[in-house]
Amino acid sequence: MRAAFLGTPDAAVPILAALGAIAEVTVVITRPDKPRGRSGDPQPPPVKVAAGRHGWPVAQPVRAAELAGLVRGVDVAVVAAYGRIVPGEALAIPAAGFVNVHFSLLPRWRGASPVVRAILAGDTETGVTLMRLDEGLDTGPTFDRVATPIGADETTGDLTSRLAVLGARLLASRLEAIVAGALPPVAQDPTRATAAGKVAVEEAHLDPRRHRVAALLRAVRAFNPKPGAWSVVEGERLKVWAARPAHGQVAAGTAERRDGAVLLGAADGVVELMTVQPAGKPSMSAAAWMNGRRGAPAVFE
Repeated sequence: MRAAFLGTPDAAVPILAALGAIAEVTVVITRPDKPRGRSGDPQPPPVKVAAGRHGWPVAQPVRAAELAGLVRGVDVAVVAAYGRIVPGEALAIPAAGFVNVHFSLLPRWRGASPVVRAILAGDTETGVTLMRLDEGLDTGPTFDRVATPIGADETTGDLTSRLAVLGARLLASRLEAIVAGALPPVAQDPTRATAAGKVAVEEAHLDPRRHRVAALLRAVRAFNPKPGAWSVVEGERLKVWAARPAHGQVAAGTAERRDGAVLLGAADGVVELMTVQPAGKPSMSAAAWMNGRRGAPAVFE
């Protein structure tokens, strides 16, 4: 079985490894290198680095129109968090089509940010779906799926890593049957579909005067590691990386030190801040941040 792989971030690496164990990977297609860090030097995507370790050929097309030429001669193309729409002319080339490893239980959370949306919505369960790509946005028929509970404290980063492993196992167990035509796809029910649009930085703004405790805690988890839930304290952005439910009485929108803990008042209760990151500084414990303020209360805006 000859296969192409399309993927970009860390979450796609376990799925690429699983594909390499059951197929001849003829090309690994990923996004172009991007400038990162203070130096601004171009850095390769994690999938490119992983492909290099295995000696698999890598292509980094700039235009989606180049994809058709890259997948000629393969039996199947496997996609995992590639980050670009695949045009119809490319979809028609592999005999078994394009098989997408999608991090949700389709048709719930079609789109670019299914893990973030699941946590924000308070879902208790998510999973991985194997589906055939079509020209819609995650609208193609599905081959199989595996479900898993969402942990009460799981962040998007934690859950994505776990789903990547589940997706790799599911692909390894089903791809040969898919390519052989022994596992026919089933159409999705469009009436049950929900959209998982891209995350905007503005969405990650915390307003404790308006947000209830449950919504605030979900936002902190959902926007970790990107872009980071944030608020503004004395004109500067403060990111909140970890928080937990707490008891006590603090004015909504104000953080105060109480008995060694840093408590933040929300619209309907209180949360304890655990890890924060002031602008231009590394992340730190909320206690260390409050010590730097000499214990002065902080107003979140």
